[in-house]
Amino acid sequence: MLPLLPASRLASAALLGATLLGACAPAPARTAGPAAAGTPGLQVAAEVEADAAAFRAAFSDLGVAWVAAGRACVARAPEYRVTCPKLPPVVDVAWDGLDVWAAVPSLAQVVTVDRAPRNVNVGRVVRLSAVAAYREDGSAVSYAGAARPGVLGAPSAALTGGDGVDYARVRGTLVRVPDGVLLRGAAGPYLVVTPGGAEAAEAPEVVTAAGRYRLAGGVLDWRDGAGVMRARVPHGPGRVGRVGQEIVTVSAAGAVRRFTPDLSAELTR
Repeated sequence: MLPLLPASRLASAALLGATLLGACAPAPARTAGPAAAGTPGLQVAAEVEADAAAFRAAFSDLGVAWVAAGRACVARAPEYRVTCPKLPPVVDVAWDGLDVWAAVPSLAQVVTVDRAPRNVNVGRVVRLSAVAAYREDGSAVSYAGAARPGVLGAPSAALTGGDGVDYARVRGTLVRVPDGVLLRGAAGPYLVVTPGGAEAAEAPEVVTAAGRYRLAGGVLDWRDGAGVMRARVPHGPGRVGRVGQEIVTVSAAGAVRRFTPDLSAELTR
């Protein structure tokens, strides 16, 4: 028979055992901020943010240009013949008048995607608008290389709004570039052109005089100015914009689709 230990010795032994078990057990995961990194909502938000950064599109009355997985392409109206030149990895595209420009950080240049070949040394550019190329530090230059108003920090999105003014999304905040005003509203990763400027959105959208067109959840829908759903059609993931009087979409695979403003008919080439 084993000798009995005094109560004080038993307590010490129990404490030692608990300490050893605790030392062997894996340390609990630490969280940054109020929620863990594995929170489903945060994961979805991160995936949406990554999608918005990896696949971008720019629309004008002349057609649609896009970049997906580093490859820049353009489809000009009315033929919408797709052109994808061989370039080093591209991070953004934008229309500047008749030209489509691509940002190529590895070359520290912006280059034209089609038409006459042109290139401008601008540094490591991360985002483009119709009038400016934004560098990693938020400074900006025109497509002629002249200094333009910039922002504080690298923008995750930038565009020229319906009012002709540049807007940028910086650290989750929408900024009106020329005066640096921070705009309230949704902090979604997509920048949306509106007739009076631009806004942030949770899904790809475009706002025209006829209303709002949204591409999400397997459908392209149209709501009028009062927010009333007027039409919807089945549609896979992509980006949506206005080209002339048409509503045009493009997928990451390069499929371009065209619709009448009321979505009653899909147009063919």
